[in-house]
Amino acid sequence: MSKSAILKSSIAKKWWMALTGLFLCLFLVGHLLGNLQLIFITGEEGKQAFNEYAYFMTHNPFIKILSYLTYFSILFHAIDGFLLTIQNKKARPVNYAYNKPERNTQLPSRYMAILGTAILVFIIMHMANFWAKMHFEEMPLHKVERTTEQEQVIDAQGTTTMYYDTSSYYLTTKGDYLSVKAFEDQEGRKASGEIRNETEFYDTRSELKVGEGYKDLHSLTLAFFGHDKENEADLPANEFAWLAVILYVLAMAVLGFHLWHGFASAFQTLGLNNEKYTPLLSGFGKAFSVLIPLGFAVIPVIIFLTK
Repeated sequence: MSKSAILKSSIAKKWWMALTGLFLCLFLVGHLLGNLQLIFITGEEGKQAFNEYAYFMTHNPFIKILSYLTYFSILFHAIDGFLLTIQNKKARPVNYAYNKPERNTQLPSRYMAILGTAILVFIIMHMANFWAKMHFEEMPLHKVERTTEQEQVIDAQGTTTMYYDTSSYYLTTKGDYLSVKAFEDQEGRKASGEIRNETEFYDTRSELKVGEGYKDLHSLTLAFFGHDKENEADLPANEFAWLAVILYVLAMAVLGFHLWHGFASAFQTLGLNNEKYTPLLSGFGKAFSVLIPLGFAVIPVIIFLTK
C-alpha cells in the first residue's frame, strides 16, 4: 500500500475520514438545534435563551473538550480529503481511454474535493464573523430594559398617580440584574462599578466581583443578517446582510451536496453496509443531507425577512 503524509495506508486514511465525517454530522445536529432558537424563541426570552446557550458552549469544560475535538476533526477531515484526492490521482496518472464517470458515479461524489474546499472556506469565514468575536473580541453585553415602580403620589383631590421608571440592566449568569448606570460615569458622579475582563462586574469600592454577564451573541447575529439595533446592544444592521444571506444559503447547498455522497460513503468505508440496513442508511443519509442544511439555511433568511 502507498504511504500517506498522515497515516501509513490509504485504507486507514479513509477510515479516519469516515469517522471524523460522522462525528461532524453529530456536531451539525447539535449546532442546528442551538441556532434554531434564533427563530423559534422570540423577544427577550429568545435573546436570553440563545446567549445562555452561547455561554454554556464556551464555558462548560466537557463542551470545550468536544470543541477541540471538532476543530481537530474539521482540519483532519479536510487535509485527509486533499491527500486522498492526490493519492488517487497518482495511483492512476493516465486516464482510461474510455471513461464515462457520469454513468458510474453520482455528481456529488465526483466533486467531493471541490465541495469540501468550498465548505472549509465557509467555515473559516463563519468562525471569523462569530466564533472569533465571541472568544477574543470585546462585545456588547446582554442588556434588558426593566420597568420598576418608583413612587405613588396622591394629590389634593385624592387621585392616586403611580410613577414608573424604565432603566437598562445587565443580566448576570446567576439571573440577577445590575443597573447599567452603576457602571457608567454620570454627570458629577463616578461610576461605582467597573466591567473587567470583558464580562465581569466589579464593585470598585470593595473591589469585589459582583457578577458576570453574557456576551450578546444574539444581537450580533441578528445585526449581521440585517436587523436594526436590538434592544440596548447598539449594533447597527449589516448593510451587506443580503449578500451574507445569499452566501450562507449557497454554502448550505454545497454542504447538502457534500453530505449526499459523504454520509452513505462513510458507512460503506466502515464496512457497515448489508442488504438489510443499506437501503435504510441510504435513505436516512439523503434525508439528513437535505434537512440539516435546509434547517441552517432558513435561519438567516427568516431573520433577514423579519428585520
